[in-house]
Amino acid sequence: MANFGRRLNGKPDVLPGFEAALLEIVDEVTVSLSGKTHHPIAQFTGKATDTISGTVYALTSEELQSADSYEVAPYQRVAVVLQSGTGAWAYVDARSTPPDS
Repeated sequence: MANFGRRLNGKPDVLPGFEAALLEIVDEVTVSLSGKTHHPIAQFTGKATDTISGTVYALTSEELQSADSYEVAPYQRVAVVLQSGTGAWAYVDARSTPPDS
């Protein structure tokens, strides 16, 4: 609600080839908005056994641009294929992106 002004509809899915990690956030505005100094981030490993369970949401182009504006530099939006075969965007660790991104 805070980011998009509406409740998003989503469905569970899995991001293969990534593992969950924590990233220290140094951007004071982001820390003040979230109340946290460490945020979860997806790190690319390329290993089929590494997966992150989550939820995939449908966003408008404007909402996606809003999400881009919210994310800090260490996060990079990349195209991914989820375990279900659904193509999606994911914000991942900019230091460990898939080779074709």
